[in-house]
Amino acid sequence: MSQGKNTNLWIRIGTTVVLGPLLLLLLFAGPAWGWSLLIALSAAQGTFELVTMSHPGDRVSQGWAALAAFVVAGSLVCRGEAPVFLTALFAVILVSALVPLFRLGDIKTAALRILGGIAAPIYVGLFLGTLALLRTEQGDRGPWFVLLTLTIAWMGDTGGYTFGRLWGKTPLYPAVSPKKTREGLLGSVVFAALSALLASFTYLPELPVVGALALGISGALLGQAGDLVESLLKRSFGTKDSGSILPGHGGLLDRIDALLVVGPLVYIYTLWQG
Repeated sequence: MSQGKNTNLWIRIGTTVVLGPLLLLLLFAGPAWGWSLLIALSAAQGTFELVTMSHPGDRVSQGWAALAAFVVAGSLVCRGEAPVFLTALFAVILVSALVPLFRLGDIKTAALRILGGIAAPIYVGLFLGTLALLRTEQGDRGPWFVLLTLTIAWMGDTGGYTFGRLWGKTPLYPAVSPKKTREGLLGSVVFAALSALLASFTYLPELPVVGALALGISGALLGQAGDLVESLLKRSFGTKDSGSILPGHGGLLDRIDALLVVGPLVYIYTLWQG
């Protein structure tokens, strides 16, 4: 490993060591509203990074998209009060469609900018917002279901990286992500499934083994798909990272791409299981 890559690895580890415990402290010891605020702010940052790629140089559109994602994720926890969430959702869609009228730019890209401005806050804000719903709607078990979601997504990434580095030979989808391999996908499934099984046997005994395996395997597959979606977005925009807010990791969107699909998966599972 070159000196530059080695240094970057230690920076990544340092960032994780510092932020990881703080994240868990807020999740388990902090108030539910504090966790919801963090999720809404994270949705705003992730959306800002996405729209910075799709609307380069347009600070008004970027700023509005970030605010819109914050509103979507924040109002989602008020979904029991239907007018709050639905009003926020309708307002975000309408204003996002109108913004390009005041930021006209190149007519040839206007349609894509309108669609991107509408889709980005909803995709990031709505999907990431399920982590706030898990925390608030599952009572004292909420933090543990969030932890399950985090471990499925991040252990899936770890397994994919580990198997890919050790045994990766067969490309998975080279047109989108040249470094991803089928062996890495297998590692992602193995690590995510084991992490879900561990949850079933320890901190989430109400999660049956069959349910844990289903969540682990489907979460790994969907997580890899979410990663590929972000890779496709970045390749289409000609960028390597979505941002640089996390030292050694790139942008926040680079770290939550799998969570954007694993979060809704676990949340919907809890809804069907009552």
